[in-house]
Amino acid sequence: EVQLVESGGGLVQPGGSLRLSCAASGFTFDDYPMTWVRQAPGKGLEWVSVISWNGGSTYYAESMKGRFTISRDNAKNTLYLQMNSLKSEDTAVYYCSLGDPPSHWGQGTQVTVPS
Repeated sequence: EVQLVESGGGLVQPGGSLRLSCAASGFTFDDYPMTWVRQAPGKGLEWVSVISWNGGSTYYAESMKGRFTISRDNAKNTLYLQMNSLKSEDTAVYYCSLGDPPSHWGQGTQVTVPS
């Protein structure tokens, strides 16, 4: 059974940083690209970033470029999202997802950046 468990969310002031983690199990982690998506209050899912199976390629939504960094540690079956220069519009539940397009999601972790 695929399991994705996010952690690292919280309340952070504008301009601050957070590092999200996603512990993966139930599948061969380094066989798949991994994706972060988010959902802001009252809005639909928004694609954030994707990383290739070996971390060699990464892509970001335009509004996250230069602020967010996706990475992975295949030895630890863990996906990361380093978020810097956070803004109030980054407030959302962040989900770790298997594959691109995503086929499985975790339960999410809340990130709140007050305005």
